[in-house]
Amino acid sequence: MLNIRKEEPGDYEIVEKITRDAFYNLYIPGCTEHYLVRKMRSHEDFIKELDFVLELDNKVIGYIMYTKATLTDESGNVKDIVTFGPLCIDPSYQRRGYGKRLIRHSLEKAASMGYDVAVIFGMPANYVSSGFISCKKYNICVEGDKFPSAMLVRELKPGVLDGRKWYYKDSPVMTVQPEDAEAYDDTLIPKERKHTSSQEEFYIMSHSFVE
Repeated sequence: MLNIRKEEPGDYEIVEKITRDAFYNLYIPGCTEHYLVRKMRSHEDFIKELDFVLELDNKVIGYIMYTKATLTDESGNVKDIVTFGPLCIDPSYQRRGYGKRLIRHSLEKAASMGYDVAVIFGMPANYVSSGFISCKKYNICVEGDKFPSAMLVRELKPGVLDGRKWYYKDSPVMTVQPEDAEAYDDTLIPKERKHTSSQEEFYIMSHSFVE
């Protein structure tokens, strides 16, 4: 039986363990995502109403977390939007559609709260089936007028983005100092930090832009 519910303090330890297990050595030797999860919960931009865990037979196997972000147009008008991440499924249960369920459930809730745009960073192959498309198609860029290949956008209210240029900015909480994450990781059960081929794939994607 599947169930999606709000995260509770009793879930924190298992959520951080799932995060560490799923991300370790995936993008860098070790990972920072479990430290980010811990840091996000107490930040003012964290959206508690969009903090969900997914249970399978009463066992937490995944979660999704949201923070506030903004789009600013060339006239200085600011739009409040949402971004999610980390989104994580226990490695033993990945590739079964559970992540898509969390995305669908949480975006419906975000829309009901009045948010009309979601912007995320991720591997496009993981998110286009959930309705996300290239930021370039919505004319949403980052500082320097660049359109990152990994920046994806979904309208939660059709037609709300009218083609004008928008500049995306996420919450300061998303900036993690690697040394802080490593220091936190060193307090946990030791894992081997190593180089993997997926890290090169991530490097290429995270440094690529759409022209």
